[in-house]
Parts: sequence; structure tokens; C-alpha cells
Amino acid sequence: MAETALLEINDLHAWYDASHILHGISLHVNEGEVVALVGRNGAGKTTTLRAMMGLMPKATGRVRFAGKELLPLRAHQRFHLGLAYVPEERRIVPGLSVRENLRLGLVAAGRGIEERAAIDEIAETFPRLKERLDQEGVTLSGGEQQMLAIARALIADPKMILLDEPSEGIMPVLVEEMGVLFRRLRDAGKTLLLVEQNVEWALRLADRAVIIDQGEVVHESSAAALLADKDIQERYCAV
Repeated sequence: MAETALLEINDLHAWYDASHILHGISLHVNEGEVVALVGRNGAGKTTTLRAMMGLMPKATGRVRFAGKELLPLRAHQRFHLGLAYVPEERRIVPGLSVRENLRLGLVAAGRGIEERAAIDEIAETFPRLKERLDQEGVTLSGGEQQMLAIARALIADPKMILLDEPSEGIMPVLVEEMGVLFRRLRDAGKTLLLVEQNVEWALRLADRAVIIDQGEVVHESSAAALLADKDIQERYCAV
């Protein structure tokens, strides 16, 4: 494995009560890399992210991030190490403006920087949000809420971002805008692990791809190689 691995997962198992969902997942993500985690619905992709963040009732194995063992740590401790999570449901806080939702990301991270400057900086990256800083977050469109959730994670300047189904339920024009954003983040050296049902879109963004099926890793290759391999896609990723 490359010495630059930021995340290393070995033999990860996870359960919901008596249901054994992950069966020995092993994968790695290098610093500055974008990895697409793909597969059919129910394959275990979201569970993998939740186990990484400490949000599963039970998980065993080894998860190392930036040289630290994660499984003994609580979710907020993992976040403070620089691991950010954008869940599929976005979790925009009702009653708070876009600006206040962004402020939550700063407060949670405990970043010792000037708040106004940080919000102005992140707003430049998200022009749609810049126009709506004083609008209540939950009144944004679905795609704009997804951008707010991503911006709230980014404002904490994490080492790595876990993204769960960012294109789900979003109009195509915003999906394309999000693709442009992820390419910019990749070019800026950000590390991303992307769970996505829109397989072709994800593979065009990613450096590498990992397929999960029935809680196990069944394929790993460059994203370009998987994009060209329609047989593997049909076998493991077709709805």
C-alpha cells in the first residue's frame, strides 16, 4: 500500500442489531485522491461510511485515519481529527439561515479563524449560496441544500470528506455544477470518498473505484478502467 494512504480500512465488519451488514471490508484512500465507492442499493456503501464515522451500533476491524485508530473514538472525535461526513439526508438545521448553518461547521470544528472571512471565502466557492446567505437553509432547493451541506463540511477545512449520494434527487444542471466543484476540490488536493448511485458521473470524477456487493469488496481498479468495463458495471452496479 502507498505510504501516502490517509485512510486504511482492514477487515471491517458492522452490524445493525443482529443483521451483519459488512463482511470484512478492506480499502484505502491516498492523500489527495478521489475514490468512488459504488454498487447496488443495499450493498453496504452507506454502512461503510457510517462505520468510519462511528455511527454504527457495532463495528469491528481496523480503521486508521491520518495514523490514528478510529474505532475506539466517538464520532465528534473523528471529526476533530479532520474526517468530515456529508450524509444523504443533508441535515440542514431548520430555523437557521445559510450563514448560520455554515457557522455551525466552524463552531463544531473549533477553527480559530475570523468567522466572517471564513464564510465569505466558502461563499466564493458556492456562488448560489453567496446569493442566499440570509435565507433559511431549509427553504433552498434540494440541490442547493446539498451544496450547503458540502460547504458546511468544507468550512471546517477537513483532511478528508465522505460524501453519501450527493447527486441523489438533484436536477441535472446542479449535478453538473457539483461535478465542477468536485473537480476543483480534487485539483486543490482535497481527499474525497464518494458513495454514488450515478456510477458514470462518479467514475468521471474519481481517480479510483471500489465496488461493494453484499457487504464485501468485489472489485477495485482505476475509475477509468471501470468506466470502460460495462460488463463489471452491469454485474455489480446495475439497478
